[in-house]
Amino acid sequence: MTKKTGSDAKPDLRLVGTEAAIYDLMRAPETTGERVKRLQLEAHALALEEIEQLERLLLQAAEKAKEIAGGGDAYPVGAREIASRIAADLPTRAETIKTIVNRIG
Repeated sequence: MTKKTGSDAKPDLRLVGTEAAIYDLMRAPETTGERVKRLQLEAHALALEEIEQLERLLLQAAEKAKEIAGGGDAYPVGAREIASRIAADLPTRAETIKTIVNRIG
């Protein structure tokens, strides 16, 4: 379809997102069981994405904590101490989460 403005003709184009589902007309309607299974798979995939995001955030927090721990007298001694412990602990926690996901998933 085209839109006309004066003498110019412009096509009416619409973008479809990559997540848009295309329904297969040759396929029978989805049963309740099939729908439950599909939704469970989608939920599992989403959960894995969230866990991967958590891993990245833990590693970013560990890096920030390392910077603070090594920041010298600009930071209070207690804050540097806690940051030092966090910098040592978070990468291990992130790796533990990754191992659990790989074992299960």
